[in-house]
Amino acid sequence: MPIRDILLTLFIFGLLPVALVRAEVGILLWTWIGLMNPHKLTWGFAFNFPFALIVGLVTIIAIFLSREPKRLPLAPPVVALIAFNIWITVTTIAFSLYPELAWEKWRTVMKIQLFIFISMVVMHSAERIRALVVVATYSVAYFGIKGGVYTIMKGGSGMVLGPPGGFISGNTEIALAMAMTLPLMWWSRLQTERRWLKHIILVAMILVSVAVLGSYSRGGLLALAAMATVLWFKSRGKLLLGVVLVCLVPALAAFMPEEWHGKMGTIKTYEEDSSATARLDAWRFALNLAKDRPVGGAGFDAFQEDAYARWLPDARPLDSHSIWFQVLAEHGFVGLALFVLLWILTWRVSSQVIRMCRGHADLQWASDLAAMIQVSLIGFWVGASFLGLAYWDYPYLLMAVAVLTRMVAVKRIQQGAPEAEIADSKRSLLHTQGR
Repeated sequence: MPIRDILLTLFIFGLLPVALVRAEVGILLWTWIGLMNPHKLTWGFAFNFPFALIVGLVTIIAIFLSREPKRLPLAPPVVALIAFNIWITVTTIAFSLYPELAWEKWRTVMKIQLFIFISMVVMHSAERIRALVVVATYSVAYFGIKGGVYTIMKGGSGMVLGPPGGFISGNTEIALAMAMTLPLMWWSRLQTERRWLKHIILVAMILVSVAVLGSYSRGGLLALAAMATVLWFKSRGKLLLGVVLVCLVPALAAFMPEEWHGKMGTIKTYEEDSSATARLDAWRFALNLAKDRPVGGAGFDAFQEDAYARWLPDARPLDSHSIWFQVLAEHGFVGLALFVLLWILTWRVSSQVIRMCRGHADLQWASDLAAMIQVSLIGFWVGASFLGLAYWDYPYLLMAVAVLTRMVAVKRIQQGAPEAEIADSKRSLLHTQGR
């Protein structure tokens, strides 16, 4: 019996009694399993074992047994997410062209969404938010650190892939995941005063950046470029970050082999690249479908061969390759409007946190976190414009963290600030919401 399977099983089951008493431990464990898929790194019985289901059930029981207040923060992004979930349920019931496929996908999505909501009910303190961010960040960063070492050892010739199964198994998907985690790694670096730990995190970030290049993903490269620019503007420590970016980018590009430069060069000549033109066909298909079924689209998993025969008969059937066109085809213009609204409101909540925390040294962590969430969202919007990751849990988790951070910041300001300062913060918040 493989030792890795045994150790993983003992570790997870060993934490279940703790999770039964402390629901936040269950949330952290579920997040780790959901993002990292550690069981997919084994070779025996653990590979297909339902760890997430068991941890989820234990966590739900723990929440019911807990005497802590159970309130869902009804911030604007949460309301938008509730509306989006209601709408995708409606499209599954009333508009789906492939009901069996749609209901199977709906169940998967709803499991993810359930724990996003549960996380917002449970992780309502600064300590829990920090723990959640660290677990989520380094669950993904693990693949970047490992992939960076692999890329260096292979001289840039090997391709970095994600864990088997799940949302981020492919090279383009894992590239986006790794790119999105870089700003949160920078946030964790800002939070520590230990110089040795700062150096370790910086080395880890370099390895993750190498791994993004080693994925040979053009979408990952675009996301990385967009995020690097926004990261510099949003982050504290601009001088160090600027030096790192100026020195690191040319060095990494020079390290990669000619094959990599050839593939990245097709970003400028996408008309001549078959995979790029196939993506354009997928987007045209989605648009044609949505024009014919504008309200509710065709339900989950609409990108099927016979659907292509109806709405774009001359094209080769392909996945959506875009979160925007994926939602448009599957849930219509109504679904796309709710989806876009969700991310706009998440950005605004993060901006509110940054404004509210000015002048509060004890809330610098919250301001930094909100800024880095915005940088990650830029990476998601850019990179996932070429990937069908509309229901991936990572960005929704970032939305939940933004909402929780705002809630904690508001509570801290109201409890600890003088009355005049509270009034100023409230006026600033009302002004922000009115814009």
